[in-house]
Amino acid sequence: MLTWFIATVLPPVARICLVILFPFSGIDKIIHWKDALAQANSTPVPFVRTLLVAAIVVELVTPFFIIIAWHERIAAFVLAGFCVATAVLYHQFWRFADFWAPGESVGRSHFWDFLKNFGLVGGLLLLMIGVTLR
Repeated sequence: MLTWFIATVLPPVARICLVILFPFSGIDKIIHWKDALAQANSTPVPFVRTLLVAAIVVELVTPFFIIIAWHERIAAFVLAGFCVATAVLYHQFWRFADFWAPGESVGRSHFWDFLKNFGLVGGLLLLMIGVTLR
C-alpha cells in the first residue's frame, strides 16, 4: 500500500505542488495587466510588453507540461530560467536601504521572494536532470 502511494499518488501531487503558483501568477498578470506592466517597466529591460506576454505563456504552459509529464525536462528548464530572471530582475533586495532596519522591510520582503525563486529553481533542476517524479 505504501509503495503504491509513493509510486502512484505522490509524484503527481509533488508536480502540482512544485508549479501550482505559476498559472495563478499568469492569470493575475492578465487580470491586472496595467499593474503587471508597471512592475515590468520598473527595470531597464527592453520589449516589456512582449516579454510580459511571454512570461504569461511560460507561467500558463510549462506547469501543464510538468504536471502531465510531457517534455517536462524542457518545461522545467524554461521555468527555472524564468525563476532566475524574475529573482534577479524584480527581487533585488540588495538595492533597498531598509534591508537591515528593524520592523517591516521592503528589502527583506524581496530577499525572501528572491530565495523562494531559487528554491523553485532547485526543484525544477532536479526534475530537469532526471530526478523523476513519476
